Parts: sequence; C-alpha cells; structure tokens
Amino acid sequence: MFYQYLRNELWKLFGKKRTYIGFGAFLVGQNAMLLMFHFTHWQEGVEKLLQGNGYIPTEYVSALTVALIMLIPQIVMLMPLYTALVGGDLVAKEAEDGTLRMILCRPISRFQLLSAKWAAGVIFSAILVLVLGATALGFARCWFPWKGMFVFAPGMVFNTLSASEGLKLYIYCHLFLTMNASVILGLAFMFSCFNMKPAAATILALTFLFVNLVMEGIPFFERYREWLLTHHFQVWLLVFSQPTPWERVAESLCVLFAFSLTSFLVGAAAFQARDIKS
Repeated sequence: MFYQYLRNELWKLFGKKRTYIGFGAFLVGQNAMLLMFHFTHWQEGVEKLLQGNGYIPTEYVSALTVALIMLIPQIVMLMPLYTALVGGDLVAKEAEDGTLRMILCRPISRFQLLSAKWAAGVIFSAILVLVLGATALGFARCWFPWKGMFVFAPGMVFNTLSASEGLKLYIYCHLFLTMNASVILGLAFMFSCFNMKPAAATILALTFLFVNLVMEGIPFFERYREWLLTHHFQVWLLVFSQPTPWERVAESLCVLFAFSLTSFLVGAAAFQARDIKS
C-alpha cells in the first residue's frame, strides 16, 4: 500500500509545472555563468593562486574545476529556494485546495500519508541534485578541456586532483548534497503541516536558513557554529580534502539526519492535531 501512496504522490508532484521551475533556473544560471567564465578574465585569479602554490595552471583550469565553481553559488542560493518551494506545497497546497479531505476519506492514516509525501519530496531532492550536477559538468565540458581538478574553499579545502579522482569525488559529493536538499525540503514540509498557506511555509523555511547563514558570518557566533544548520551543510566540500576529516563528516551527517527526523516528527504531530475534515 505504501508503494501505491508513494507512486500517487510522485505522479502529483511531477505533474505540477512549478516542480520544474528549479530545473529551468539551474539551466539558465549555469549557461549564464559559463558565458561569463569564457568571455571574462576570471581565470587569471585562479591561475595566480595555482602558480603561487607551485602548480601548472593549464592542467587544472578544466571542466571539473568549472563545474564545481558553478555548483557553489547555486547550492547556496537556488537549491534552498526551489526545494523549500516544493516542500511548502506538499501538504499546505492540498489543504488549501480542499483535496486533502478527500484523500483522508480513503483507508490511509495521516502518518502514512505524510510518510509518502515526505518520501516523494526526498526523491525530488535527489533528482534535482543529480540534474544540477550532471548539467553543470556537461555544459562545462562543452567549453573547457577534460583535465585535472582544482578545489578551493577558503578555510576548508585547497586541493588538486587528477581527472579520474576528481570525477569520483564529484559524484560522491552529490550524496551529501542530496542530504542537504532533503533537510531543507523537510523543514518546509514541517511548516506546511501546520495550518498555513504554502507561501508562508516556504518563507518560514527560507527565513530559518537565512538567519543561520547570517549568524554564521558574524564573528561573535563563531564559537556556536556547530549549532547552526548551514555550518553542517558545508560537509559536501570536505570530501575533496586529503585526508578527509571523517569525524567532522560523521558529526555533520548525524546532525543533519537528526534535524530531518525531528522536523518530520514535529510536522506529523502538528498534522495529527489539525481538524481538516470539518
């Protein structure tokens, strides 16, 4: 029965036009960045950084390097927006349209319904991240050669990799990005379980993330960064470190998993207490 519920939720989710807004935005953003990379002098800064550390710049200005550079702003700005948009719609939109009462007339418990909706949201998050990474690498390969990979994140990672090793880690990091997207979607999903409009659920989720991001950038909160959700979102970049800080990775994954589970349970408890059928 759960498979049937999940199939129906996926059918409804991918039948909505707004579900595909994020995919279109990623394609437009990636091509805009590639045009800027190709027709501007952005490479000069990267080349100086590599030369200053004893590397040959021409070996690392590649499709893999450019794809990773394109991912970072889209992950910070676009991915939270479109996952929260879908998460805020999962329950609140059907309650707003009045279809939720009809669904609950079927032999299905509220917890089963929420589980199917949440699972559909996680599948959407995985597909969104997969498309984001694949299109970034595919478009970058059209403009740049297939060579080694250079990874630089201030205070976190500075590393050069061969093309084969870089591709392996590039694929691997998308598992962690899927976790990040699922957490954001789950946060908006939790708010949508309350009695509010879909837009309100999306805005509340984005506000929570924005507050975490702002606090992380304030020096006073440096000692409390482990309590901020956005700090643990950075774990996907740590896979490019050598050696990989597995303790930090495991800690962040545990925090993200616990936060995702908590948001689902809070949303389920709020949904159980709602009077929808009246």
